[in-house]
Amino acid sequence: MTRVVVLGLDGFDPRRAETLMDRGMLPHLAALADRGGYARLATTAPPQTPVAWSTAFTGANPGVHGIYDFLRRDPTSYRPDVALHALERPNRFLPVKAVNRRGGRTVWDRISAAGGSSAVLRAPCTFPPEGFEGRLLAGVGVPDIRGGFGTSAVWVTDPSLDVGEGERLVVVERDAAGAVQTRLPGPTRPGTHDDAELPMAILPHGDDVEVRVGRAGVLVPRGGWSDWLDVTFKTGPLQSVQGRVRFHLPLGPGPVVLYASPVNAHPRAPQFPLSHPWDYAGELDREIEPYHTTGMAEDHNGLDNGRLDEAAFLRQCGEVLDERVAMLHYELDRFDEGLLYCLFDTPDRVSHMLWRFLDPTHPANGVHGWSAEWADALDEHYRDCDAVVGEVLDRLPPDTTLMVASDHGFTDYRRQLHLNTWLAERGWLTLRNDAVAGDGTVGPDAVDWSRTRAWAVGLAGVYLNIAGREAQGVVDEAEAPGLRDALAHDLRSIVDPALEQAAVRWAAPRDQVYRGPRLNDAPDVVVGCAPGYRLSGRTALGGLGAGVFADNTRRWSGDHVVDPSEVPGVLFMNRPFDETGPDLTDLAPSILDALGLPLDADLEGRTLLS
Repeated sequence: MTRVVVLGLDGFDPRRAETLMDRGMLPHLAALADRGGYARLATTAPPQTPVAWSTAFTGANPGVHGIYDFLRRDPTSYRPDVALHALERPNRFLPVKAVNRRGGRTVWDRISAAGGSSAVLRAPCTFPPEGFEGRLLAGVGVPDIRGGFGTSAVWVTDPSLDVGEGERLVVVERDAAGAVQTRLPGPTRPGTHDDAELPMAILPHGDDVEVRVGRAGVLVPRGGWSDWLDVTFKTGPLQSVQGRVRFHLPLGPGPVVLYASPVNAHPRAPQFPLSHPWDYAGELDREIEPYHTTGMAEDHNGLDNGRLDEAAFLRQCGEVLDERVAMLHYELDRFDEGLLYCLFDTPDRVSHMLWRFLDPTHPANGVHGWSAEWADALDEHYRDCDAVVGEVLDRLPPDTTLMVASDHGFTDYRRQLHLNTWLAERGWLTLRNDAVAGDGTVGPDAVDWSRTRAWAVGLAGVYLNIAGREAQGVVDEAEAPGLRDALAHDLRSIVDPALEQAAVRWAAPRDQVYRGPRLNDAPDVVVGCAPGYRLSGRTALGGLGAGVFADNTRRWSGDHVVDPSEVPGVLFMNRPFDETGPDLTDLAPSILDALGLPLDADLEGRTLLS
């Protein structure tokens, strides 16, 4: 058995990378392509991080591993539910237990069975981690201490401010000295709806502030980020939860007094297992530096809600990148066999949030403004990623195969499609008589399920309301195949009247896209929008918007949940490989082949190595 290093660059777009390589701006990736090879890498349907990387790790389509989206629908309540893992509590007095919903057999499981070992850093859909020979730090899917993807806290002086996505808004007043006495919100206490909290003070410190939580304090520079502050919340008579939090102090005057990141689980004493072995997360914390543990480490909601500016967001992204580099180097220093995988999430997050600066005409710029200062920020981040590849090439042990891959590419997100509103207009979904779709606030509770045949949840899926499967199902199972075909046909006909162009490029019944033992978990119809469009955030949560289409004026201005053929990923290797039509399912068999291990019949992909 030899060595394979895989660097995952989440959301690294081939068109952007090829343009920058042609300009000589990505020299290390260009050298890698010259030495071995480069190809665009076909992605999954839908092209989403958890779906795509799960396919890459297992060498199987979502019908095997069961991950179809970040969200899925709860067939009992019709509400959106986290698709990556479940948090279960046997009774109100016991701690919550996490269960990983991803199935399939991973490449590191196969390596372990063959007597080898792996080091896996921040792979999506690995929470909670499972045992194998080696080490793993879980990635996308790891919750904050509240159990979600990440809830920030914002202290403001204006009570009229709207609460943004994924945040707690705390209205405060300053005393005569300019100080604020408040509380830091924490996890929900078991068996209640009440949050555990800690007393907190925000104290003037020249142009900066000092934040004190209990006896501990941390300085927050104006316009910058504080160091990590360790906190402990008491959640019950004999229960407590430890975490870490950072603070940001905005530049200039305004209603935002202070911003706090989501409280991360403490790597040395986590509420849930973060790693395998259990203490590996603490080992990295001791040996390297404090780091973000949440799966969505970058504070994109803070920027999207206007609590952070681009400079603060990019500074934090750079720190996340540096954390990952430090972990990677730590493992490279002791890497002697098997697989070493490390995911860098930041290309995806920077692309989502700064794509609008590539085009001054993007609708979001009409609301938030455009600045040439950030026009090259995404390219600079690509160069940062290229530098990471260069460092790895310099440190690579001899006879090691290096693969650099992305799960999907990127495109513009200018128009949002409220798909449930369209389904209501077409008679697939019916609202209760007292609900009004046009107010833009209605959700699953406003739907008349006795007269609804289909509704959308997540960013790419439509579900039929099937009797015996959904709590109030009305569609007979025998009718389902025909309705899937009819619905897919209808979806492909959606045209945006404002621009007179198709909004949905691709739609298909699930059995034409997936196969395997988890097929019944899939949405009934899978949707791929045309570039420039995406299903709206309201659709993802099962809601309806005011009208079928709307401009996307969010700072979240780039996306990839479109027709998969429009957003392939990238694949670079330091050895020649078959560059004709590689697919994400080919990564696992190629890794095993590079290690000299046999390829099992259940692997759907092929080895790309000759």
